[in-house]
Amino acid sequence: MTTASRVNTRKVQGRRTLSFKAIDDAILDAERIAAADQAGKARTLGNWTVGQNLNHVATWANYAFDGAPMQAPWFVRAISRTFKNRFLTKGLPAGGNIPRVSGGTFGTEMVPTDQALDNFRKAFSRFRSETPTAPSPAFGSLTRDEYIALNLRHAELHLSFVQIDP
Repeated sequence: MTTASRVNTRKVQGRRTLSFKAIDDAILDAERIAAADQAGKARTLGNWTVGQNLNHVATWANYAFDGAPMQAPWFVRAISRTFKNRFLTKGLPAGGNIPRVSGGTFGTEMVPTDQALDNFRKAFSRFRSETPTAPSPAFGSLTRDEYIALNLRHAELHLSFVQIDP
């Protein structure tokens, strides 16, 4: 997609309203989206495919355990920490980019939907059996519950851009 045809995701209308209470809620929605995509009934409102959305969220969930490839700039960390409780409870804003990172974030490579769903399941299932220990690039140290909340809000954000046609 060229820069001229990129969607300004801050202004997208018609996104689904999602509220995941638990890891299983996010996995079930990801499975529903993947099945719709395989049936040709999913469409994205943003700039990424279904596979890219699922894989991106999975990539960042794994960073909780394996560490992220970077630390956010100081001003991003300051903003994130100031609004941490809001982000963990009310959700993350659309259209954010990490300064000085090509493409604005990580985990956006083209991945087939079935592989991305598998990555998503594995990443989110880690929260059931492992305790995240790596600091968040934006928030620093988080508790297990805070990391789960952060990843649920991240999944809500990205999966909200996927519409499922009847």
